Amino acid sequence: MTAPSELDDSFHVFDTTLRDGAQREGINLTVADKLAIARHLDDFGVSFIEGGWPGANPRDTEFFARARQEIDFRHARLVAFGATRRPGARAAEDHQVRALLESGAEVITLVAKSHDRHVELALRTTLDENLAMVADTVSHLKAEGRRVFVDCEHFFDGYRANPEYAKAVVRTASEAGADVVILCDTNGGMLPAQIQAVVATVLADTGARLGIHAQDDTGCAVANTLAAVDAGATHVQCTANGYGERVGNANLFPVVAALELKYGKRVLPEGRLREMTRISHAIAEVVNLTPSTHQPYVGVSAFAHKAGLHASAIKVDPDLYQHIDPELVGNTMRMLVSDMAGRASIELKGKELGVDLGGDRELVGRVVERVKERELAGYTYEAADASFELLLRAEAEGRPLKYFEVESWRAITEDRPDGSHANEATVKLWAKGERIVATAEGNGPVNALDRSLRVALEKLYPELAKLDLVDYKVRILEGVHGTQSTTRVLISTSDGTGEWATVGVGENVIAASWQALEDAYTYGLLRAGVTPPA
Repeated sequence: MTAPSELDDSFHVFDTTLRDGAQREGINLTVADKLAIARHLDDFGVSFIEGGWPGANPRDTEFFARARQEIDFRHARLVAFGATRRPGARAAEDHQVRALLESGAEVITLVAKSHDRHVELALRTTLDENLAMVADTVSHLKAEGRRVFVDCEHFFDGYRANPEYAKAVVRTASEAGADVVILCDTNGGMLPAQIQAVVATVLADTGARLGIHAQDDTGCAVANTLAAVDAGATHVQCTANGYGERVGNANLFPVVAALELKYGKRVLPEGRLREMTRISHAIAEVVNLTPSTHQPYVGVSAFAHKAGLHASAIKVDPDLYQHIDPELVGNTMRMLVSDMAGRASIELKGKELGVDLGGDRELVGRVVERVKERELAGYTYEAADASFELLLRAEAEGRPLKYFEVESWRAITEDRPDGSHANEATVKLWAKGERIVATAEGNGPVNALDRSLRVALEKLYPELAKLDLVDYKVRILEGVHGTQSTTRVLISTSDGTGEWATVGVGENVIAASWQALEDAYTYGLLRAGVTPPA
């Protein structure tokens, strides 16, 4: 269970995704999920991973038992979470405290009440007994050879109501042997200047080593965490992607990136910061939530540039419109092509896609005008790189890239008297000198078209067998004739090693879908290295 560490103990990155993060609405982690996330967090290099509350529920108890056997932690130490002993009892006889020891975790986090009203109304005990509960539980766990952190729940609200008592809880925990006392903004209502002032005062008055746990109810959890560090906190508690109850917790990734890149603190093992984007997305996959595209540092749009003015400056020096090099956090710069694009945007996007425009100003100008004309008609290329690359190649080579020529297609949806439905599509096309007619059924007209296109082409292009349609989005664009409004379709396709997006626009959803499907198959063949017929 003991993890080697190349970092000293002067600053802690403490992750609580498996406990506090799991309280987010929509997240329901299995033991297997928790083990997978723990491996990702250890790979990232956080100092501590809080695994849950052993003894409080069977799932967390099983997690600790399996983690001891199945995970060889390389960087992190596993932490068990629990509460101080019950009022009027002894820590040595408290079954919940015993469960913490039996978890095998070498580090234990205790939650303690630091708001006087919570002590009296929730615990239904006296303020003095609450201090005794903290001292007794911490000293007992220390005597059993455990490292102990104490979370002072509702600390900032308690400090506002009764600052001397809130500080007394901190002082009691520290004097009993707690390695770190964490000040928790449990309700998430604090602002950075308030956090900084309180942490500085508590540090001066108690001499305890302090940490910070911030919820994001004011949208300030990351800023509050960094404000606490500015005031002297040396332990930060966060969750991956900011998962947590209500609106969430301080997001691990921007906090760590700020500490390493802005503060110059080494808080991760060498080279692990470059894994941050990958780790963020991997954890999102485990919890089955779509990664936020606009998340700082790790979102796919974090270093995406759309305006032509930005692109012109980036062409000269990328740092002019980026606060860091995206590669430092494992991300990449992306140029978005839209009707806001200028020449520099097109040139940079061409370079990104591997299409050499050769400094041809006339060609670049044609592409700019073509993009603006198409976007006016309803196309969008910032979300459809594959369709844009096909457009770019068509302009550069003077003709569209064609692996097949479509003669006609049709899709039929039949409603039957018994309430059942049938969807059938027929495609007529030419490929490699052959005229092919193919018909297929599907669970909808678009699926039937997709299948008929496969039937028509797979014998000539077996590479298409690897392709799968993985996402399909429809948007009805502005129009003046109600159901006759223009329709835009975005399709995402995968070949098992990567994904690409294509766009189609038409007077109805079937016509728009057909365009996007044509582009998807054409790009798939190009990506597979298939040479188009002469």
